[in-house]
Amino acid sequence: MTDSPVRTTRPRSRSEEQARQVRPATEGWTQKKDAEGRPLLQFASPKRGKPPVHMADLTPEQRVEKVKELGLPGFRAKQLEKHYFQHWTHNPAEMTDLPAEGREEFVHGMLPPLLTEVRRLETDRGDTIKFLWKLHDGALVESVLMRYPGRITLCVSSQAGCGMNCPFCATGQAGLTRNMSAAEIVEQVVRANRLIADGGLGGKKKDDHSAERVSNIVFMGMGEPLANYARVMQAVRVMTDKQHGLGMSARGITVSTVGLVPAITKLAAEDIPVTFALSLHAPDDKLRDELIPVNSRWKVDEALDAARAYFDKTGRRVSIEYALIKDMNDHGWRADLLAEKLNARGRGWVHVNPIPLNPTPGSIWTASEIGVQNEFVRRLNDAGIPTTLRDTRGKEIDGACGQLVATEEDEAVAAVTPLED
Repeated sequence: MTDSPVRTTRPRSRSEEQARQVRPATEGWTQKKDAEGRPLLQFASPKRGKPPVHMADLTPEQRVEKVKELGLPGFRAKQLEKHYFQHWTHNPAEMTDLPAEGREEFVHGMLPPLLTEVRRLETDRGDTIKFLWKLHDGALVESVLMRYPGRITLCVSSQAGCGMNCPFCATGQAGLTRNMSAAEIVEQVVRANRLIADGGLGGKKKDDHSAERVSNIVFMGMGEPLANYARVMQAVRVMTDKQHGLGMSARGITVSTVGLVPAITKLAAEDIPVTFALSLHAPDDKLRDELIPVNSRWKVDEALDAARAYFDKTGRRVSIEYALIKDMNDHGWRADLLAEKLNARGRGWVHVNPIPLNPTPGSIWTASEIGVQNEFVRRLNDAGIPTTLRDTRGKEIDGACGQLVATEEDEAVAAVTPLED
């Protein structure tokens, strides 16, 4: 890595200057702005009633103390962990190793209900399922479960809504309702594992010997994960804890951000080797200021410097996420500029994941043409940047990247769905 960031100033050719350039503009909704007319960023969670404290919100030591407060010996915490994290149940009737007297009250006290399933949509022959969940206060979130050959991935939400206000993302259009608790995040995984165990996900092929449980987590659902830092990290610790949690591999967990630089630095120091993904979407500040409002705080070079520092600290290759939007950010010169900026920070530390834009209701924006996508990928690969066009799943059920949002129909169904006991 260079001692100081390299600022690329390569002049553009006449054909590049004449390329059609669409500027970001909101269609079908009004973007929230501050007093100075800049897109509003919400970092703090609005004050709402907190969800009940759940076992997954606590450290193993705190769980033992809470069990004792409820009048049982501390070893019962370990039994409860096994039921919840290994058998994916919070049903007292299935916990016959616990004393029958007071069992229901004890289990409810440690594992209060957090998510109520409102609806479930399937596509890809049952290999992709989108869940709509209602939280205890009526807030709505979504998660998407996907079976691939050799792995099962769950896209989890970390906030109800999102405060980053990116104009091409349906979730950002809704604004931030509140942060989710660590247990609400973990519960998405537990409920997905329960569904898989019950045979609710499309069947795997004969030569697929992977385990029938979620193996990969991507924090790419609703919300900006690093804006809910403490709770996201508690959830990650529970997911990766072999003794007292879900026992997942940290390498199978991807934490994504639009570029909250101080939080990226904190993540690098956690000593948990998750995969880090930076949602860049433009290599030049002029466009990214409009496309990703947080770029007004931390510019492209600052975000890329932090991403490279993450690699230096962890040895984990960084992913660059890039939604390809027709005539907006898919120009060949932008592929070249991105390659230059990445190569200026060294080789072998990064991988680029372009993804065709998933359209959202009311927007005129659309995905790049196939030939343009291929050219963008070719330029990056030719420059020595490993680049793979990402597979899009769940588009038919509005379950793909950038499409997660509670619709009016969702809200109507949720309004008549009673919370689970």
